Amino acid sequence: MSIICGVPILECVYCLACARWAWKRCLHSAGHDSETWGFATPEEFEPVPRLCRYILAVYEDDLRHPLWEPPDGYGINADWIIIKRSYKDTNGRAPPYLLYVDHDNADIVLAIRGLNLAKESDYAVLLDNKLGKRKFDGGYVHNGLLNAAGCVLNAECDDLKELVEKYPNYTVTFTGHSLGSGVAALLTMVVLQNRDKLANIDRKRIRCYAIAPARCMSLNLAVRYADVISSIVLQDDFLPRTATPLEDIFKSLFCLPCLLCLRCMRDTCIREEKMLKDPRRLYAPGRLYHIVERKPFRCGRFPPVVRTAVPVDGRFEHIVLSCNATSDHAIICIEREARRALELMLEKDHSMEIPPKQRMERQETLTREHGEEYNAALQRAVTLAVPHAFSPSQYGTFAENEDPENSTGSSTGSPMKSKTRDNWDELIERLFDKDESGHITLKKPLTAK
Repeated sequence: MSIICGVPILECVYCLACARWAWKRCLHSAGHDSETWGFATPEEFEPVPRLCRYILAVYEDDLRHPLWEPPDGYGINADWIIIKRSYKDTNGRAPPYLLYVDHDNADIVLAIRGLNLAKESDYAVLLDNKLGKRKFDGGYVHNGLLNAAGCVLNAECDDLKELVEKYPNYTVTFTGHSLGSGVAALLTMVVLQNRDKLANIDRKRIRCYAIAPARCMSLNLAVRYADVISSIVLQDDFLPRTATPLEDIFKSLFCLPCLLCLRCMRDTCIREEKMLKDPRRLYAPGRLYHIVERKPFRCGRFPPVVRTAVPVDGRFEHIVLSCNATSDHAIICIEREARRALELMLEKDHSMEIPPKQRMERQETLTREHGEEYNAALQRAVTLAVPHAFSPSQYGTFAENEDPENSTGSSTGSPMKSKTRDNWDELIERLFDKDESGHITLKKPLTAK
């Protein structure tokens, strides 16, 4: 009799638990992910809208008559393009990209486009993901994206080195959207490991902006490279939030909402401690910039704000069940909202009439705060027992007393001025193996020196 009476009680408990889960998931909005983060400043967020425009330029057939007419001040000068590669040029081993020298902003930019749903070669890059078998610098990365980064490096290393030597005061920026963001992030890591091969470039001159980033590296790498790599996420974007392997996402593209809901249910049942201790779980790379423009239970868009942090736990782990989860992934939407957010920041600064000297002091303060936040994130990763997490000083670039010669991948010798191709061929031969068809694969993981 007691057993019979107990059945309804168990059913009620089960129903209440399911209702509580559904209520929490439906109430979870993108703003919850970054509600404790600080606000970004216009100085640090300024490159994002124009970098989105450079990525859009990769899609254009005629840059002098673009299909997507850029707003005033965000155009691209076709005469400053050094190289523009298509699928034919890359043989499908990497997405199309361009190399551009932005003289107005003293920046050398390599921009990589996102996934082309009509190209099988892009799917081949996604499907080449030996999760848990591709080790890199003490962590794990997406195998196909790392191979694509190697192809880009092998093709453009000479031009990059020549530009770095020709413009010693210019920064070098790698950027990409979606699929290209993962390639750009891993390309940045490879270059940082071998800066002596790029005219011994200072680490502080290298940076990466991953737009709508793919989860392409393990947590320890995502935190350790946060001083150089930044990820930009618009509101509810699904890709940086789901740990589902990329090949599973795009194989299920036509039933993506179902996949996201199932993944949401599955991740809800996994304890956060277990997620953190999984060395093969991939994450969005680097420092995160979250553009928030919508609020729960309110219609329409609000003036966008940008929050930023280097989180360790709670790093975009929860999928947002939203009808905008896929539209927020579009590069056009990200460019528009990033531009609006930047204009609002600048408008606020102008209304406050901040003098130039105070702006410089604020920039120095921002640099110091970022350094402190970065070091705190490294310590947090160690505290949470994240696999392979450690906090060596050579990974920081914001520390005031940092010695660049001690940074990972640096070389004490002066760069060679001749035999550029021979030097890079040695690097590629050391890092990569080529099969009979010419396909490049990594020979062995890079390790910190």
